[in-house]
Amino acid sequence: MLTDAAHILSQMTTEEKVAQIFVIAPEQLLPTTAAQTEASAALSKAAAQYPVAGFILFAPNIQTPEQTRAFTKALSSLTPIPALLAVDEEGGRVARLARNGQFFLPKFKSMEAVGNTGDRENARGAGQLIGSYLASFGFTVDFAPDVDVNTNPENIVIGDRSFGSDPRLVADMAGAFLSGLHSTGVKGCIKHFPGHGDTKGDTHADYVAVTKSWSELTECELIPFTQNLSSADCVMVAHVTCAAVDADAPASLSKTLITEKLRGELGYTGVILTDALNMGAIEKNYGSGEASVRAFEAGNDMLLMPKDFYAAYDAVLHAVKSGRISGERLNESVLRILTLKGY
Repeated sequence: MLTDAAHILSQMTTEEKVAQIFVIAPEQLLPTTAAQTEASAALSKAAAQYPVAGFILFAPNIQTPEQTRAFTKALSSLTPIPALLAVDEEGGRVARLARNGQFFLPKFKSMEAVGNTGDRENARGAGQLIGSYLASFGFTVDFAPDVDVNTNPENIVIGDRSFGSDPRLVADMAGAFLSGLHSTGVKGCIKHFPGHGDTKGDTHADYVAVTKSWSELTECELIPFTQNLSSADCVMVAHVTCAAVDADAPASLSKTLITEKLRGELGYTGVILTDALNMGAIEKNYGSGEASVRAFEAGNDMLLMPKDFYAAYDAVLHAVKSGRISGERLNESVLRILTLKGY
């Protein structure tokens, strides 16, 4: 007997399956860069034609409590299979809702400050508090916690977003945070595999290298991932290039790191997604279409925010129809996404 997810998959067209692997900002469906704050007729029409897996909202999409509730409710109903509603709400300086003065939500100084208490209950409480208000505003996925180990004092990207510099502390705190999120019905995402803590550069801008070997990564950066893979709803892959593991591609486009290491060696069976594909490390070097095809070939299930969604969609669809990406491979990812959605 077919499971619900398998039954839904069997009814989907190839075009619907390809759309289902993308998570984008709402405005990416429109001929404008202006942040959308409501589900216009044009947005509704585009979403019906391109039923993406989900939408991610950023600070400009989020104006007031009333507007946000109305917007997430409308977005979830634009596609035949309800969209995931995602947000980056880590607590601390990355908090799209809590940092909006219209919401009057409790704020955390940083996850580093939570980690410094050494008490897992504080991390669980943070996850529960954040999950509670996210759920009340219609969000279903939080791209948190950040499980990077902050081992490089010159790191300009992670810093106090990390629970700390001790990998076992980070692992414990992240697991507790996830537990708190889950208690509210919100799904969590551990990031940025295989670790963005021991870096100086910023992948938002361009190429960033990690020099450690896989063996060295397993002794530090990978510990928070491996300890929490069984409870993570999804894993986000960074655009850092692990020169000692695969010098030819950033992790997010590396079959070695995603399929061989994360899926194979570490045994992760859940959803894997890229960090935002519009970031400089990807867009400057690959472009939206080729980056999206390579990311999917590497083993990602969901592709987050290619700069040009339509170019990315067309490229993946062409890759499937030409046989570069097999129908079986596409089905595997869509089935995981449908399962993440609760089918």
